[in-house]
Amino acid sequence: MEYLDFEQPIKELEDQLTKCQVIGEESDVDVTATCKKIEKKLEKTKKDIYKNLSAWQRVQLSRHPNRPYTLDYIKALAGNTFMELHGDRNVKDDKAMIGGLGKIGDQSFMFIGQQKGYNTKTRQYRNFGMANPEGYRKALRLMKMAEKFNIPVVTLIDTPGAYPGLEAEERGQGEAIARNIFEMTRLKTPIITIIIGEGASGGALGIGVGDKVLMLENSWYSVISPENCSSILWRSWEHKKKAAEALKLTAEDGIKLKIVDAIIKEPLGGAHSDRVTTFKEVEKTILEVYESLKDLKEKDLVMQRMEKYSTMGVYKE
Repeated sequence: MEYLDFEQPIKELEDQLTKCQVIGEESDVDVTATCKKIEKKLEKTKKDIYKNLSAWQRVQLSRHPNRPYTLDYIKALAGNTFMELHGDRNVKDDKAMIGGLGKIGDQSFMFIGQQKGYNTKTRQYRNFGMANPEGYRKALRLMKMAEKFNIPVVTLIDTPGAYPGLEAEERGQGEAIARNIFEMTRLKTPIITIIIGEGASGGALGIGVGDKVLMLENSWYSVISPENCSSILWRSWEHKKKAAEALKLTAEDGIKLKIVDAIIKEPLGGAHSDRVTTFKEVEKTILEVYESLKDLKEKDLVMQRMEKYSTMGVYKE
């Protein structure tokens, strides 16, 4: 188990609890009361830490190496019914962007999302979850296929941004993302968007236009990462905590700014601490949201989606 810097008090108490249990097993000393006291203190410490997280600490949790990624969610939700579809029919198959058909219960969905790697080799293979233009064009191809067969779309966002390399720009990175945004506003099938980890910049927006946009409790959604914001404003990464607060990137901020429709609660300690519960919450939310959208006429669905985005940022003095 890996611990973040602010989780060190939890690590110390868990180590104490383990030692206490070992002493009880290896000797005749009754340590039941001591172990219970440590357990009680551990539970209180967890609640105190996780109920008062700063914006930067939530960013850290969203990047936790044990946090479930897109494929983990898809496998948990759709199981063996998931069939991955490949390629943009133009350049190649982008491994950072995955998509395919799968079922939750009896309902088919088109799942699309960015996939990160679990170790050095797979991170390179997945390009650290940063899609090239062909990734966004593959996503659009799959969304158009879903529209043709009246299948709802579920997009799972987890990316530090679209790939900024020279070759990506040469192949039209900006155009690919803009085209996706344009087409998604007019797609004649329900779109459910869930930010499961990092939701950075145009890389997130390229598959982020939805009838309902949801965020996991410890995910973030912003025009730029705190580190890059800090490097631009202060010429250093040292102010990343200050930048995280200023960017208003948490799920609660998203609700207040009306760019997010709902927050999906995570277990105490984050999604990685209890994956099964997290998957169940996500599945339940997807089905509830789809139930509220499935009976809308195509014209009303598109109009409602366009109105949702056209009113963002509007205010009165």
